[in-house]
Amino acid sequence: MSLALLCPGQGAQHPAMFDHVRGMAAARAVLDAASDALGRDVFAAAADDDRFDNAQAQPLLCAASIAHWHALRGAVADPIVVAGYSIGELAAHAIADSFDVATCLSLSVQRARFMDAVSPVDAGMQAVLGLDRQNVQTLCEIHGTHVAIANGTDHFIVGGTLPALRALAAAAHAQGAEVRVLPVHVPAHTPLLSAAVAPFAAALQATTLHAPRLPLLAGIDARPVRDTAAVVHTLSAQLAQTIEWAQVMRQAFERGARVFLQLGPGNALARMIAPAYPCCEVRAIEEFQSLDGAAAWVRSALQRLQ
Repeated sequence: MSLALLCPGQGAQHPAMFDHVRGMAAARAVLDAASDALGRDVFAAAADDDRFDNAQAQPLLCAASIAHWHALRGAVADPIVVAGYSIGELAAHAIADSFDVATCLSLSVQRARFMDAVSPVDAGMQAVLGLDRQNVQTLCEIHGTHVAIANGTDHFIVGGTLPALRALAAAAHAQGAEVRVLPVHVPAHTPLLSAAVAPFAAALQATTLHAPRLPLLAGIDARPVRDTAAVVHTLSAQLAQTIEWAQVMRQAFERGARVFLQLGPGNALARMIAPAYPCCEVRAIEEFQSLDGAAAWVRSALQRLQ
């Protein structure tokens, strides 16, 4: 039994998202590479109101997860599995050494550009809580939206055009569901972005790739990614295909993960996992006042569960 690292997706960016690694030598190269990719200082980008725009959000989130891990990795054991949620999957591959940090950040910029280029103008994503998958799928079919991410038996993210999402929200409310609009402006992980898959696959193929050094689970099917062909396929396919996050977490658990640490900003992934796996130790890095505190918790949690 051991550690799983989780890299989050969009939605929790905030001006202080790099405070834990500010001034840390181990994270400096990542932050510098992020500034280069963004074309401006990474701290300024995190503080700007446009941090939720796709072009800013994707490099910021990759940089946050990778920088936190670089600052932590000498103080804790290597994870037995790494997984990433949406754009977090790209960061997970950098942590697993499928490609280097600069490549990851360059790919994040290209990924955002390809997604933005094919996205409907008025589109987005929203969470639907309290309905099972069949009900959500039926509502999606009626209203022309799509299940983008399956987080649990009654927790789904749907994507589509804004008018379609509003119609689905009204119907879901009528069935007793809770609906939350997300600060994401493209219908990621839905067929509406199918035209972005081939360009991003080509971008991946044009880079220097390696088989992941650490075990890494693909978002589209929760299977281990073992070679470069799978790196290209899974990272490009997920742009237009449902992310099966609940299956990813089940597979991580079945592979022996009992300590889960969410990197990057926010604690959404940790909050999803903790009630689903009460036998596990689950925290987010932002729940600690310092990285030293996070590392101490990881070490003690691993000892408690031996």
